[in-house]
Amino acid sequence: MRKGTFLVIALVALTMVFIGLGPAPAEARTQFYTIGTGGVTGVYYPTGGAIARVVNKKKDEYGLRLTVESTGGSVYNINAIMSGDLDFGVVQSDRQYQAYNGAETSEWAGKPKKDLRALFAIHPESVTLAAGVDTGINTIQDLKGKRVNIGNPGSGQRQNSIDALSGAGIDYEKDLMAEGLKAAEAPGMLQDGRLDAFFYTVGHPSGAFKEATSGARKVKFIPIELPASFYEKFPYYAASVVPVVDNYPGAENKEDVPGFGVKATFVTSKKIPDKVAYAVVKEVFENFDEFKKLHPAYAVLTKENMLEGLSAPFHPGALKYYKEAGLMK
Repeated sequence: MRKGTFLVIALVALTMVFIGLGPAPAEARTQFYTIGTGGVTGVYYPTGGAIARVVNKKKDEYGLRLTVESTGGSVYNINAIMSGDLDFGVVQSDRQYQAYNGAETSEWAGKPKKDLRALFAIHPESVTLAAGVDTGINTIQDLKGKRVNIGNPGSGQRQNSIDALSGAGIDYEKDLMAEGLKAAEAPGMLQDGRLDAFFYTVGHPSGAFKEATSGARKVKFIPIELPASFYEKFPYYAASVVPVVDNYPGAENKEDVPGFGVKATFVTSKKIPDKVAYAVVKEVFENFDEFKKLHPAYAVLTKENMLEGLSAPFHPGALKYYKEAGLMK
């Protein structure tokens, strides 16, 4: 090639890069993906951060970087994933079931979200109820006539609260003064006397309940005991125990209390490229011991139980890894 021709080509290439038409630097080619979580005092937000942390260590190898966004919770995350406003999200297992199947008792009645895809399950979550000792609330039935936060619209916990109340024979619209606050607001309002009690579906230990039980007002956890017919009606729920004694020394309880719960799950859309879903799942599972140490709620995790409690189909990228790792056939 003659020197003059080479010089012209070089100048053209340099100009294209300068105006943004040529090859971009490697860092600029990184694709960004967002994880929707929940309130900053819950476990969803640090869960999103934990997933992002292990995946982003390989950001240069995969050409992707995960960022975390605090959101209104499960319902918001599912709807945002379906609309393309979020790429991944942490959602309750019951909400995953309802969205994928278009359950009649849910926001998605008659409108199933068939593009929803599962990646893995995470920690168990208990529907938890705390109340001021001075309110005289000792059982869920005692909530009648009280000011109770059931959760903000767009959160999975709101429906859990309504289900629990209904299972106990309480109409939340008629029998109590229901508030629709975000989880982060409830502990302070309980301490200030502006709430008598609040529900929160969360993994334990939870910053919200640490805050609620650390103030001047004495607070205790209220047992939620429901009949067998409740679990027949809602098969995605299971009885659980809220680990109060080891986690909340400021609470008035002397024993752990019964409750019921779901699982936190990690989901995405079928539109997410297989290689991206594969990378996310692989890094979480290949760094499993490190991941488990990132939050106390993960202590009960095994690789096997992270594949349980999922009702939407697995994303093909996730399936590829699970088969390679021998976790699925």
